[in-house]
Amino acid sequence: MTDTTAKQEVDDVRPPGWSLQMMMDPEYARDPRPFFAQLRDGCPARDEIEIPGRKPSVLVTRYDDVQATLRNPKVFSSRFGDGMGGLGNDRPMIPLQIDPPEHKKYRKLLDPFLEPRTVGRLEDEVVVLVNELIDRFEARGSCEMVEEFAVPLPCTVFLRLLGLPLEDLDLFLRIKEGIVRGNNERTFEAQFEARREAGRLCYEYFETALDRILADRVEGLLLDLLEAEIDGERLTRDEIMDVCYLFIIAGLDTVTDSLCCFFTFLADHPDHRRQIAERPELIPNAVEELLRWESPVSGVARIAVEDTEIQGCPVHKGENLFVLVGAANTDPDGIDNATSVDFERETNRHFAFGSGIHRCLGSHLARLELRVALREWHRRIPDYHVPAGTELVWTPMLRSVHELPLVFQPAP
Repeated sequence: MTDTTAKQEVDDVRPPGWSLQMMMDPEYARDPRPFFAQLRDGCPARDEIEIPGRKPSVLVTRYDDVQATLRNPKVFSSRFGDGMGGLGNDRPMIPLQIDPPEHKKYRKLLDPFLEPRTVGRLEDEVVVLVNELIDRFEARGSCEMVEEFAVPLPCTVFLRLLGLPLEDLDLFLRIKEGIVRGNNERTFEAQFEARREAGRLCYEYFETALDRILADRVEGLLLDLLEAEIDGERLTRDEIMDVCYLFIIAGLDTVTDSLCCFFTFLADHPDHRRQIAERPELIPNAVEELLRWESPVSGVARIAVEDTEIQGCPVHKGENLFVLVGAANTDPDGIDNATSVDFERETNRHFAFGSGIHRCLGSHLARLELRVALREWHRRIPDYHVPAGTELVWTPMLRSVHELPLVFQPAP
């Protein structure tokens, strides 16, 4: 297959009007699975929309292709620059946008702080926090789940973990919305500018916060990072802030998005809801299955560092790839019964946390928060639903809802 022929075939399979711009459509966020099914047909699709700071992307959608791409950092790089910025950062987010061999030293330092045994010590604290949040609305018989539960739970855990004051939460949320969603602007150009401004505020905040934490000896992960060493050397101030920049995205948004997706699904599927209320031992499996099915983070970016091909179609050096893990997570060729939600699935090889060396650093903490949230909520509120006539408004890119009203039987 020649390059010209292959490119023509790739263009031919791209659905009319498809581009990354479509991911800003709330209809895509509400249910991207029909889009994924269409994209998996044929060769990898090509996006042709110009995005500030980024070249047009090859869209990788099939299970095997996604796995091969994520597990081959020598060819498909995550390095910062060459169109791999885009979230308002001036420097690479560590360790997400660092390639081997430097990547290994950062993971060696950071992994022990977020390994399962270390994270497990937080469970009692998370249980208390979840129940405190439920206490505030259980007797009322209703809640706005996003504002009253999905946002404060992971954000409070995050701030306590880092040693930051809870009164800074509103500022963090404004910074996070700017970085992650570009303040929900409707064009990539406007989002780009919003992210740059939010990024500037993020760097300014942590510059001051790190000085305060060091001077006052505030216990938490940030003090640990200030005093940690890699091969006898401490991290620079810029390196610590680049870790913090990634923490803002991961700690303040992805678990919130997951909770929104999970509870929206469960509110609409009473059989699944009753299943975990009556059999809480299924909750770890339910978390994995809902991560697979909902895939709140539906795609990640890579860049080709050499000429290569995917399924016989050329990918040229310097081209961006948008790896749609959500499409892979619902690919029948990679996962048995991929279109069914099964809380008793024995093997669940999903990519919700990525794959390969860049697998999500905070995945164990996220799993802990999601398990505890589902267990404690359904122990106390096993039956709930979205009020009739409610039209949920989904957010683009990272999937979530602006508001999720839920009603249930008030507690005595």
